[in-house]
Amino acid sequence: MTRSTSRPAPAPGRSGRTTKTPPGAPPDGAEDLASPTADASPESPPPGTGARPARSVRVVLLALMIAMLLAMLDNMIIGTAMPTIVGELGGLNHLSWVVTAYTLATAASTPIWGKLGDLYGRKGIFITSIVIFLIGSVLSGAAQTMGQLIGFRGVQGLGAGGLMVGVMAIIGDLIPPRERGRYQGMMAGVMAFAMIGGPLVGGTLTDTLGWRWSFYINLPLGAVALVMVSTVLHLPKKRSKARIDYAGAALLTVAITAMVLVTTWGGTEYDWDSREIVSLATLAVLAGLALLLVERRVAEPVLPLHIFRSRNFSLMTLIGFLVGFVMFGAMTFLPLYQQTVQGASATNSGLLLLPMLLSMMLVSLFAGRATTRTGRYKTFPIAGGALIVTGLFLLSTMDTGTSRLVSGCYMAVLGAGLGFLMQITMLVAQNSVEMRDMGVASSTTTLFRTVGGSFGVALMGALFTQQVQDAMAGRGGPGAPSFSEGAAQLDAASLAELPAAAREAYQSAVSAGTHIVFLIAACVAVVAFVAAWFVHEVPLRGEGPGEASEEPGNAGTAAAAVAAPPGSAAVTGGTDGETGPGEASAEPGNAGTAAGPDGAAGGGGPAAPKEPAGRPG
Repeated sequence: MTRSTSRPAPAPGRSGRTTKTPPGAPPDGAEDLASPTADASPESPPPGTGARPARSVRVVLLALMIAMLLAMLDNMIIGTAMPTIVGELGGLNHLSWVVTAYTLATAASTPIWGKLGDLYGRKGIFITSIVIFLIGSVLSGAAQTMGQLIGFRGVQGLGAGGLMVGVMAIIGDLIPPRERGRYQGMMAGVMAFAMIGGPLVGGTLTDTLGWRWSFYINLPLGAVALVMVSTVLHLPKKRSKARIDYAGAALLTVAITAMVLVTTWGGTEYDWDSREIVSLATLAVLAGLALLLVERRVAEPVLPLHIFRSRNFSLMTLIGFLVGFVMFGAMTFLPLYQQTVQGASATNSGLLLLPMLLSMMLVSLFAGRATTRTGRYKTFPIAGGALIVTGLFLLSTMDTGTSRLVSGCYMAVLGAGLGFLMQITMLVAQNSVEMRDMGVASSTTTLFRTVGGSFGVALMGALFTQQVQDAMAGRGGPGAPSFSEGAAQLDAASLAELPAAAREAYQSAVSAGTHIVFLIAACVAVVAFVAAWFVHEVPLRGEGPGEASEEPGNAGTAAAAVAAPPGSAAVTGGTDGETGPGEASAEPGNAGTAAGPDGAAGGGGPAAPKEPAGRPG
């Protein structure tokens, strides 16, 4: 279609947008939204130019980091308070459910939160998840029995499922992929702070104010995030008329719940070949197969299968699963090794992981800024995979004579590999889908990483248990503790009370267990390294000056969302613009660019061809 060479004068107060569309011209606002250099707001610089974002964008990012901190910090704080909680509420036999209920609700709700954000708008759904999380925190802090605490933790986990995916999806809307890399260090820093500070904060609160404040501490943080998001972030409300995929949501919830229970109960509550575990595994498989059949037939599936047609998205999902497998497994068994074999204190357990977390944060910051500067990223997943394999292999060589300095260096290598992969996987996954699928892409990537972590802890735990049992049976001396009676939880003080022969035997057994765990993890990480070579380096949306973005769903103009009022065309199109039933959608190269000022697809006509950046309209 030939573009019109003249355009009517802009109407007052509409930032250069026209009030009428001449016949044959693209729908109102289509050109501005398609252009990566559209000047949506005087306060927002053209995305992709390298200019710093508006101050309001940084305020929103701060609110999002606080919300992310809420989700990550919670379990870290609660872990140190659990002995006190059990002492007051009782219910020791159900102690594991305090964590399991939270994990189940979080994992099961994550993809549903993502889809709801795609259908009805990010802001309202994100605020709802924060409110539910805070309600769960208040109720958990007021629990009078262990049963109440478990139920209220489920409510808290339900809100937590929307926190992480909401943060990722909103960042995906606000910041073009190429610019998004500069904020990777912030996310890695939040994770490092949660891992290191969580146990310290939890212990301090429990000792001074009581265990209930381990939950109440979420209220001031959540209130700050709510106020900042409500007042500064302006994203349009969607008016989707599509029917909610209740069948798909139910089947997905059943499948996820069954998988998490298999990994949580297998080898602990029940034997792996027990009827309960086999039944749950069978239920997960059947629910998964039924989900595939249902999602092929509904108009708005809760898990759109078409996103897996993108090779990059499928590869990033696989790599994310493996990263979760390795990372959560390492964070489970490294402190155990350091406490048992190296005699470290459990009180500062978060500090034991400092070499890995600090390395991960610094490398993630470097990779993000390099991606923003060059627009290239394929090298990072390959380098990350290689470093993870190397780091895990080095960790598998640790024995009873390994010093803390040496083990810290090994952890730093592993952390560097995780730093190259943690945020790049999400970045490439979001860049591989259209903007209308941003929420479900973010939630799917997060879900697979979470499930990978569950499988990693479960399978590596089973291997560790078997190896330690075998080693204890072969080397146990007089007075050696039975591993099945909880010897894995012996700290340095408890070990000091054992006879010398028993202590050495147990330390050797734990060393042998960590050896097999990290060796198997290294073999698993090889798959991630191989998969990284097949990633196709597609230019990131939001290119520099003079470069036109050609990827699906230009996110460039969305950065103005925090500065412009709700409903502004410059804010909504391209990110939250909705294509209703029966309306023509822009082709993959221009996803969302035909949206009109109200967020609905306008006119149904084809989108206008893109102009090179900087060419006058």
